[in-house]
Amino acid sequence: HCLAVRAVCQREIDCDRGNGYSWKITLLRNYWKSKVKQEWLSGKYSNIPSQFSLPEKSMYPMDVNTWGEILEVELER
Repeated sequence: HCLAVRAVCQREIDCDRGNGYSWKITLLRNYWKSKVKQEWLSGKYSNIPSQFSLPEKSMYPMDVNTWGEILEVELER
């Protein structure tokens, strides 16, 4: 699970590990973020008509760099 999460959230995982978090805590801190981030990066929410069309679990607190990654991918589509 840790490697799957790291494939999507490498920067976040490396930062947490660098700050001394155990793998268990790192996984707990980043699991749902990786799921939501992967859906955004895959284009699942690229053509929604409004914010009200987003599923309930499509948002997650993410830092500005993560949203920047998502926006860069959207601009390339």
